[in-house]
Formats: sequence, C-alpha cells, structure tokens
Amino acid sequence: MLLEKEIRQEKFSSVYHKASVNILYTGSWLYNVNLNYLKKFGITPEQFNVLRILRGSLPKPMMLADIAARMIDKNSNCTRLVEKLRQKGLVNREICKNNRRQVDISITERGQQVLKKIDADTPDWIQVIEKLTRTEAKELNRILDKLRG
Repeated sequence: MLLEKEIRQEKFSSVYHKASVNILYTGSWLYNVNLNYLKKFGITPEQFNVLRILRGSLPKPMMLADIAARMIDKNSNCTRLVEKLRQKGLVNREICKNNRRQVDISITERGQQVLKKIDADTPDWIQVIEKLTRTEAKELNRILDKLRG
C-alpha cells in the first residue's frame, strides 16, 4: 500500500522527506510484525537479538558491553534484557574466573532450543521481505548501506 494512504498524508515537502518517513514507517511496521511473531516463543525482538548474538559467539561467553555493541537497537537496556533472559532460563550470567569484575554471559541449552524452533519456522518478517525479488532485496540492501555509509 502507498505510504500516503497508510499515514493519510497527501503531500511531502520533498521526495527525500517522503523517503525518510517511509523508512521510519516501514521499520516500525516490520518491528511490529516481528514482535507479534515472537510472542508465541515468549520473547521480544530485543531478547531475540541478544540470543542470536550469544549463539553466534558459542562456545565463548560474552561481556555485557560486547553484546550491547552488537545490538540492532542501540537504545535497548541490555542489562535488563539479559536479566529477563536469565529469569527465563535462556542465558547464564557467571563471574569470570580470571577477572572477578567481569561477568560472562552465555546462551543456555534452553535458549538454543528456542532459537532452533524459531529457525525451523520461517518468521513472518522474513516472509514479508520475500515479496521482493532477490535482485530487489540486493538493491535495497545496497541503498540502505549507502544511506548509513
């Protein structure tokens, strides 16, 4: 659907203004698709992000600052996210044996199982992106990388 119809705005000050609003609107829309999809697994998109980061570092544990640096949403409260995941039994937090001031965080077997279930089921937000052709997806990635570059 056209952005103008979605947000009920007929005119933008420029094509760049419309592109900016379109990116923000689409990002929010995709976030909500992902949020609704992950509810059935009992986690949020931010928690999913932390679990994927920790799975990627296996078997090596990570420090909180390293997880936070890799987060998609840099405004996420990583400490709170890790604690919620710990309470759900999806991550471990342990004092480092070599440095008592350091806390090592790792994904548990249960956390890995949650990710395996998600991996086995094509997420709705991926299916949405698959509306694009492979060429269109590559071009979209190129344009977004250029925008941030």
